[in-house]
Amino acid sequence: MYTLYGDLGSGAFSAEAALAEAGAPYTFEMVSLERGEQKQPAFLAINPSGKMPALRLAEGQIVTESAAILMTIADHFPGARLLPPLASPARAQAYRWLAFMAGEVYPIVEIVDYPERFAPPGCDVEGVRRMARDRIRERVLILERMMAGETFLPGGFSILDIYAAMFSRWSLEPDWKLAHLPRLMALAQAVSNRPAIAPVWQRHFVRA
Repeated sequence: MYTLYGDLGSGAFSAEAALAEAGAPYTFEMVSLERGEQKQPAFLAINPSGKMPALRLAEGQIVTESAAILMTIADHFPGARLLPPLASPARAQAYRWLAFMAGEVYPIVEIVDYPERFAPPGCDVEGVRRMARDRIRERVLILERMMAGETFLPGGFSILDIYAAMFSRWSLEPDWKLAHLPRLMALAQAVSNRPAIAPVWQRHFVRA
C-alpha cells in the first residue's frame, strides 16, 4: 500500500493521478495548507522541507518532490507505460520537460501564491506577484509550442501529460489561458477525461 500526503488542489494531484492511472493501491492522507499542517512536527517528520506532496512507498521509504514521485511511480508500475521506453529519444524528451516544469515553472507558482515570502518589508508585494505571473506566462508558452496536442509527446500518454495538466490549473487567468494556451487546455481536458484520473481531477479541481 502506498500513502500519499497532500492537500486537494495542490501538487499532490499529479502524484494521485499517476497512482490512479497505474492502478496502484494507495491511501490519501490530508495535510491542510490552510491550517499550516505542512509545518507541523507530524509532517516535518515525513518531509523536513515542509512541502507537499510526499509519498510513502509500499516498502516504507519516503519520496518527495513531485517530479521524483512521478518518475518513481512510473518505475514501480512499468506495465502502466507512464513513461516512454527506457533509453528511447522520447524518454529523454520526457525527462527534459519534466525537469523544465519542475525547475522553471513550479517554483514561480509559490511566488505568485505567496509573494510576501520573497519581498522585503515595505516592498511592492503585488508588483512581485505580477512579475512572477509574467514569468510563468513566458515559461508556459514554451510548453505550449512544444506540445503535440492531447498528449505532450507524440508517443502517447505519460506522466508528462499529468504534470502539464496540473499547471494549467494554477497562477494564470482563465481568459488568458483560453486565448494563448489552446494545446495545454486541450491536453488538460483529455487528462481530466481519462477514466482512472477523472474522479481524482474532480476531487482536486472541481470541488463544490
